[in-house]
Amino acid sequence: MEKSLIKKLKTEFHCKEVDIKEYSPLTLAYIGDSIYDVIVRTVVVERGNRSANNLHNMAIKYVNAGTQAAMGDALLEELTPEELAVYKRGRNAKTYTKAKNATASDYRKATGLEALLGYLYLQDEMDRLIALVQIGFRKIGVEL
Repeated sequence: MEKSLIKKLKTEFHCKEVDIKEYSPLTLAYIGDSIYDVIVRTVVVERGNRSANNLHNMAIKYVNAGTQAAMGDALLEELTPEELAVYKRGRNAKTYTKAKNATASDYRKATGLEALLGYLYLQDEMDRLIALVQIGFRKIGVEL
């Protein structure tokens, strides 16, 4: 039986078990941002072999605070109570930075989405994570 990425990483790097609910929402957003980026980049690469610059230009259409904020809004009615609580913790977290090309509101919503994705990743809920990304893109009319 194959191990998931998170289980394999925890085993190979001897990570201790941590109660994910104890992580700060910004810690969850930190890992969630990377997971979201990996999903988008994987799909973009699988759509065809292109130059790195072309791949980057394709990916940044999806990996930005505006798109992530729209996804966060679109997903609210899809979330379980637990997921909604994680999203809200991320959205309401006190951040000390702001995206260059986003409003403060969009940046907060994007942080909420990233926190949710990070939470799901660390919980090894990849099926749910991917389903939410797919639903989010569909609801905002974006085809990835």
